[in-house]
Amino acid sequence: MPARNEISAEQHGRGPMTPPSLRALFATFTRIGLLSFGGPAAQIALMHRVLVEDRRWLSEAQYLSALGFCMFLPGPEATQLATYAGWKQRGVPGGLIAGLLFVLPGALVMLALAMAYAAYGNIPIIAALFLGIKAAVLVIVIEALLRIARRALRRHMHWAIAALAFIGIFFFALPFPLIIALAALLGMFTARPAPAAPDPPTAATPLGQTLATIAIWLAIWLLPLAALQLFFPGILAQIGWFFAKLAVVTFGGAYSVLAYMAQEVVTARGWLTAGQMMDGLGLAETTPGPLILVTEFVAYTAGYGAGGLWLGIAAALVALWATFVPCYLWIFAGAPYIEWIGAQRRLSAAFAAITAAVVGVILNLSLWFALHVLFGEVTRSTLGPLTLWQPTLFSVDWRVAAIGLLSAYLLLARHMNLLWVLLTAALCGAAISAFT
Repeated sequence: MPARNEISAEQHGRGPMTPPSLRALFATFTRIGLLSFGGPAAQIALMHRVLVEDRRWLSEAQYLSALGFCMFLPGPEATQLATYAGWKQRGVPGGLIAGLLFVLPGALVMLALAMAYAAYGNIPIIAALFLGIKAAVLVIVIEALLRIARRALRRHMHWAIAALAFIGIFFFALPFPLIIALAALLGMFTARPAPAAPDPPTAATPLGQTLATIAIWLAIWLLPLAALQLFFPGILAQIGWFFAKLAVVTFGGAYSVLAYMAQEVVTARGWLTAGQMMDGLGLAETTPGPLILVTEFVAYTAGYGAGGLWLGIAAALVALWATFVPCYLWIFAGAPYIEWIGAQRRLSAAFAAITAAVVGVILNLSLWFALHVLFGEVTRSTLGPLTLWQPTLFSVDWRVAAIGLLSAYLLLARHMNLLWVLLTAALCGAAISAFT
């Protein structure tokens, strides 16, 4: 049972009286990193149990405030929450330890899986397993769409923003960053008047210190990418800048950016096929760590296709750097302002509008994946500014449809664990392929 002063401190939102040692942080976040399966919801629940209930390193109020702040940031919210928890206890060293250990176990597993996939993906049994995984991933994306929509669409305005975002990206191929920017502006200028309230909290960190933190982490993040552009101006530099751009616009979690990333790397850049993209997402769902580790798979596959094993490994490392270093920038610069940001009415409204737009973007992702997974032939045509995707009805793959229906029943109706759904779907794909 915790000491009396620890209970009192937690009740008043100050956390424990004595910060944990760096060794304790290392051990705890190693455990979290190894057990963080199941996507952001499961990872956030795991950290709550360990950090709030077991360790009492954060109070309930601190945890929820930090979670809300991280949900509004671009990038993987669970990674940023882990980084914040470490920063809150032991400053920048603690944040680095927590953030790295949350990502590294999954990154190592994903690299190994990507290497095996690139080397052995054409073996019939492997292709059969991934047939089922593709069908399950489609259902997983739809489930994420429903979950986020329930949280995000609370006003008629939010429904309209979601619909406009879907139309803009699916039919007009508008850039994802433009959709996010327009949603933010619309939310900001349609914010409801704030009720009378006491003076808002002020930031605890001087502005000059914050600007210095931003400058340092921008340099750490972007200077290596600039060096790549200077000395290796080929695919490594392209991967670095592409994923750096994604890191700035990934509002609403990994699913929000998958549509933009998938269409860009498949249709525009030709780094992967739609099937490979779905396989990568399936692998990311089965590994510990943030779902956005699918970027590592995409980069490795692109690099491997361009130059073999070592270029694939280099590309994967570049993608990890471009994707995850910004997490430290956002947290180390923004964490001292959590309470102040929450009190800004227009800023909160802009973030709510961005989340609503994310719903429309994920709907686009669901439909785009469904067309490319369920049908063997999908034609892209244009009619003026309109982009149209037309499947050939007779090319429908009944195996994917059947496994998809089973996965939907297990995940949406029976609420089966995600890993078991993926395993069941993979085995079904192998069984059907063996008898057809």
